[in-house]
Amino acid sequence: MHPIWSNIFKEAKNQSEDLYQILSNVPIFTGLSRRELKEFIRICHKRTYQQGEVVFWKGEPGVGMYIVQKGKVAVFAGEDPQNPEIVFATLSEGDFLGELALLDDTPRSASVVALEPSKLIGIFRPDLFSLFERKPGLGVKMLSKLAQLVGERLKFTNDALEECRQKGNT
Repeated sequence: MHPIWSNIFKEAKNQSEDLYQILSNVPIFTGLSRRELKEFIRICHKRTYQQGEVVFWKGEPGVGMYIVQKGKVAVFAGEDPQNPEIVFATLSEGDFLGELALLDDTPRSASVVALEPSKLIGIFRPDLFSLFERKPGLGVKMLSKLAQLVGERLKFTNDALEECRQKGNT
């Protein structure tokens, strides 16, 4: 078929389905209905990063969270993304980061760099709060999941710190 006669809506539908699949597997969106997830899809922003490109720097104001759609990124400490002092995590498809920035604009606690060409989905606080004004019940559901996730991560961090403390005392 000649490209001029192809279905121009097919690609948009496929992209929407991809976003639905990705969001439905992120813990803060699990349990939401398809209709509820569509509300979040409407506020998603796609970003593309080349290998070595910094997504954000430690100390920058947090404006939103990112979900890795394709590729791989590293969360690191240090000034040089090519030679980081410490790599806290390597994240790939389906992983997410920066979710605390949905709650406030405190400075980022680490930097993030693309380890290979990557596509990330951004959800930013102003869009999210606008959605919550329109759909407060949806806001309660999502923020409840976010609070649960933050609590689980805090418990994990506390356990890891306690283990380090005990190793230091022996």
